[in-house]
Amino acid sequence: MQQFFEFPVTPSFSFDSFVVCEGNVAALRFALRIADPSDYECLLYLYGPSGSGKTHLLRSIAGTNFPYLSLSEPLSPEHLMATFSAAGGLVVDDLHQMPDDPDLRRALWQLFNDFHTSGRTIAMAGAPPPRELSTMDEHLTSRLLWGLVARLDTSDDNSRRMIIRKVADDHQIRIPEDVVDYILATTSREVGALITSFHQLYRFSMAQNRRITLPLAREVREKSLSGCLS
Repeated sequence: MQQFFEFPVTPSFSFDSFVVCEGNVAALRFALRIADPSDYECLLYLYGPSGSGKTHLLRSIAGTNFPYLSLSEPLSPEHLMATFSAAGGLVVDDLHQMPDDPDLRRALWQLFNDFHTSGRTIAMAGAPPPRELSTMDEHLTSRLLWGLVARLDTSDDNSRRMIIRKVADDHQIRIPEDVVDYILATTSREVGALITSFHQLYRFSMAQNRRITLPLAREVREKSLSGCLS
């Protein structure tokens, strides 16, 4: 009989817990170099779709040494400057969500320039490649190409299986392979949608005190399609 324990789930952002696949191995290799104080490389830009692992790698680089900040959250130039004023590394995520704010653009460019000039660590990420960051300062987008640049791609099924298993492991649940296959076959190819599908199944199994099986996965999908699940 499956035992259920509602552990608080806190994603583990470390290099050891990163799910490595063919589409992200170069990004991991570059991130490890940036995190190594003895390596001469100090500038990294990662890009790729949501759920591909950019944030995981940035948070792994930041660790307990540097602040981490995402531009997906409301942000003022003053807050941005204060966050990194005394930091040893500039770790900024979601550059594609930079608001159209000239003052914020100038502040980020000033920080980038200061950190790059002093040889301090810079690790950034966004959805598109550098040249397509339309709301960023042009000086910054061109400078990003001076360092290491890597695209993350988890579009193949093997990578997606590994990600679903990792999320299940975070919940301390073993998920059957036929359930993984069912989620892949019935869910959008976007990684975020796959994770949402698993979370729906997990929450329903916990609420019903039922084992995660293929029949349960089918039941949850039917309820979701009928609007009975959020």
